[in-house]
Amino acid sequence: MVRCVLFAEVPGFYAAVARADDPALAGRPVIVGGDPRKRGRVQSATLDAFAAGVELDMPILEALRHCPLARAVRTDMPRVREVSRRLFASLRGVEGHLETFGLSACYADVTARHEEAEALAQRAMDVVDATLGLPLRVGIASGKFLARLAAEEVSGERGVVRVAPGSEQGFLDPLPIERLDGVGRKTAASLAAMGARTIADVRALGRERLQAEFGPNGLRVHACACGGFEEPVRAARHPKSLSRESTLRGESSDVAVFAEVLAGLAQQLEEELGRQGLVAGRVAVKVRFADHGTTTRSATLPKPTASAAAFHAAGSRLLERTQAGARPVRGLGLQLALLAPAGEADRQLDLFPPD
Repeated sequence: MVRCVLFAEVPGFYAAVARADDPALAGRPVIVGGDPRKRGRVQSATLDAFAAGVELDMPILEALRHCPLARAVRTDMPRVREVSRRLFASLRGVEGHLETFGLSACYADVTARHEEAEALAQRAMDVVDATLGLPLRVGIASGKFLARLAAEEVSGERGVVRVAPGSEQGFLDPLPIERLDGVGRKTAASLAAMGARTIADVRALGRERLQAEFGPNGLRVHACACGGFEEPVRAARHPKSLSRESTLRGESSDVAVFAEVLAGLAQQLEEELGRQGLVAGRVAVKVRFADHGTTTRSATLPKPTASAAAFHAAGSRLLERTQAGARPVRGLGLQLALLAPAGEADRQLDLFPPD
């Protein structure tokens, strides 16, 4: 049976998050990056901004000259990470086994369900739109590389493109060489000097010539050009860990403040575990001191749980093993590990003996 791989991504993720969070940005180009007054650069943008000439890593001020109607927004990494976690939780509700790819994309091997691949893609788009208000584009093909290229061929921010079995070479051949894995600016310039402009041209150069010119990377480029460089999808049913952090309002040595912050973080983690149907077997506390030092302490729980009270209690005990209070604290974090589906936790108890 021919493999069937699905690749799903939110295009221009940081910018899409900013637009979803602010109704005033609906329908307006958005550019996300650093402070323009400090020579900040573009980290993300909506597709309409890219169409106007904006490029990644371009100075924000230059990007605004290319797209004067755009709104420049500062990067908010805590918010981006939170939405990323929710995105993958939503997608796992459609297809449980995912290989994440960065903060905003993932692969799924749906070979056993290839006949319903388009239906799965549609469900994924609908769920992400309903829960997060974000667009999703999906590519379906016989491998990861082809599926990712297919997603990039979606017209607009939302939709599905499938490369049918047997049509892979026809899909690849007209695409520009820059779309190949392993082809950066330097390699693209070298290929252009060899007369290659499209993937078909690269394939025509032959495996031996590409290897002689570029070494092992030439073999990779040739395999991609032939649609044959395909790695397995390394899927996981759930994340390996979950964490939440909080920056205090000014530095503090007040133990009561620490307890309140930990309680809030524990509650957030309980809610996230509930959304994903998971329990945790290990807790860690991270302390950021006002003098920029950082300390982490961790412990295994008596048994896996999704209880905020248990996380708070364990976190408080771990905090006592640090210098928090004796040294002013700037921020606290709480991390959960040894995650497992709630229904399987009892079968894993013996694998993780307590400290």
